[in-house]
Amino acid sequence: MLSGGQGRDRAHVAAVLSPNDADEHPFIDALEAADLPVTRVLVGPRSYLREYRSLGALVERLQPRVVHTHGYRADVIGGAVARAHRVRAVSTVHGFTGGGRRNRFNERVQCFALRRADAVLAVSRPLVARLVDAGVSRDKIRWIPNGFAPPASIMTRAAARRMLGIADDATVAGWVGRLSREKGADVMLDALAQSDPSWRLSMIGDGTERDRLTEQAAALGISDRVAWHGAVVNAGALMPAFDAFVLSSRTEGTPIALFEAMYAGVPIIATQVGGVPDVVTPEHALLVPTERPGTIAEGLAELRREPSLASRRSDLARERVAHAFSSEAWIDAVEEVYRTVCE
Repeated sequence: MLSGGQGRDRAHVAAVLSPNDADEHPFIDALEAADLPVTRVLVGPRSYLREYRSLGALVERLQPRVVHTHGYRADVIGGAVARAHRVRAVSTVHGFTGGGRRNRFNERVQCFALRRADAVLAVSRPLVARLVDAGVSRDKIRWIPNGFAPPASIMTRAAARRMLGIADDATVAGWVGRLSREKGADVMLDALAQSDPSWRLSMIGDGTERDRLTEQAAALGISDRVAWHGAVVNAGALMPAFDAFVLSSRTEGTPIALFEAMYAGVPIIATQVGGVPDVVTPEHALLVPTERPGTIAEGLAELRREPSLASRRSDLARERVAHAFSSEAWIDAVEEVYRTVCE
């Protein structure tokens, strides 16, 4: 994102996309529909020099006061463009996924770039410590959790169930996220296998782990209890369809899906990772250790056993997301960083 540093109406989004995403991209389409200025920068997966030159030309044309990057590639290339044009560089770090050798290498390169940024925004408290350990100056880091803007409308339970093909009398846990290892979809499948057979699971999302996960469900004998919906635009509007929302991640920043479940008033079971404990406490959700599918199964049993307590937690969670994580407060905090780095 490029900003004039003078207010929220001066932002310009530079969306780096692959040619395959040129025509349709739900997030970018939504920005353009809201009349926000967007430039689509179309580059191949390894077209680093072309990306650098395209972003450089855009910076020269717009003359922003701040370049704000998101993600390891943007931090490296966008940050380098900002420094070359003597523009302030700000990055938001949403989390580190770890995993294979390539990911770990990318994260090391990203952290090297972050050391040279003018400010680094961490969306969770654990990320602050992780960044300091990686050599980023503590004076540059600001802890700013993600904000949440309630949707203009949210579906009724009946309408959401019709869209997902869920029977009225079914008991369904919802899982929303990218099908990749750090999100722990495999942990959720193990939990379902250990839970009461009446529980069904709706999996919303897609990713590299899809085939392996369907094989896992078959091996566990639960294929008939799992519905794979793929990627769904505006999935948050479907939250009322569920009797429980489960976040089974191994690592997280501040997950938007958690905010969406809180706003929808759905009982929540979530792993205590990343920024999750900053968002919900045991007053608002059942918090469980990561990599422990049995505790998720126990949580599902508790929701069935004590519905009034689950409803009370859901009410408190809805109040909390509305008051503690407003998008207005988030925007103000980010703009304050812009003002500080531009002084």
